[in-house]
Amino acid sequence: MKIILLYLYLSLWLFAFEANIIKPVSTPDDLNIRKVYLGKDLFRDASLSRDGTISCASCHPSDMFGVDNFTRSVGVDGKTGDINTPTTYHSRYFFAQFQDGRAKDLQEQALGPITNPVEMDNTIENVLKYVKSNNHYIVQFRNLYNDGITIENIVDAIAEFEKALVSPSRFDEYLKTGDKSVMRDVELEGFELFKSYGCIACHNGISLGGNLFQKLGIFKPYEGTSLGRFNVTGEEQDKYYYKVSTLRNIYWTHPYLHDGSIEKTYDVIEFMGEYQLGVDIPDEDIKKIEQFFHSLTGELPNVVK
Repeated sequence: MKIILLYLYLSLWLFAFEANIIKPVSTPDDLNIRKVYLGKDLFRDASLSRDGTISCASCHPSDMFGVDNFTRSVGVDGKTGDINTPTTYHSRYFFAQFQDGRAKDLQEQALGPITNPVEMDNTIENVLKYVKSNNHYIVQFRNLYNDGITIENIVDAIAEFEKALVSPSRFDEYLKTGDKSVMRDVELEGFELFKSYGCIACHNGISLGGNLFQKLGIFKPYEGTSLGRFNVTGEEQDKYYYKVSTLRNIYWTHPYLHDGSIEKTYDVIEFMGEYQLGVDIPDEDIKKIEQFFHSLTGELPNVVK
């Protein structure tokens, strides 16, 4: 069975490598900026929660690249879930939302935490009542949406803000221009190791992740706090499958894994080698891959600054 998995894994790696499917990001030019700023206001508004204590930004602070760095984020009444909070940055490029992929797009995702009993624990009726009583929102929605304030328009505005959370980095400049001078030599060495070990098999595309589900524990079993895709599909074969996390801004998005059980990038690289690749990555190579990760930290977008 392991031989078959290895063959499939290497095949996927070769496809990713040959197709050169790590792609650069750029500052988005397809945004409705007025909706972006309306969405930003809603994203930061704790009054969308049942008790007025939790906003989207409570767990996804945009000036910290979209994560609060807690193992478990805290919702209303101090409740916590069973999974680590993923970043909102570059989520516009993810093929599905949430770590188990239960939402198909950003609009569907935006509504989830508002009504989730362990997060914001509110109802659609209460949200609409509050927004319709706020003069700022009344004016903004009237100017931007033909049908004014609806729950669909509320989550659309939040999604438009999230679409703006893109942070181009030095690595993107290198991908676009081929200019090696924007990268340090050790970062380029780390990138080559990243490819040669097969990390690129899952961490590829425009977000270096976020575009497929993968089983956690391919070469060594791993059981965490959530069953992953199984919670969505109910299919036995989907146990411990999760959406592959983006590596962009990885130094800001700790702790790592779906259960937040690893705090340092060194340790998560070592873990991935053992559990996902079936190899013992030498210390020197881990440190070089870590240096490559430095090049993935981008600039905060203007809407956040």
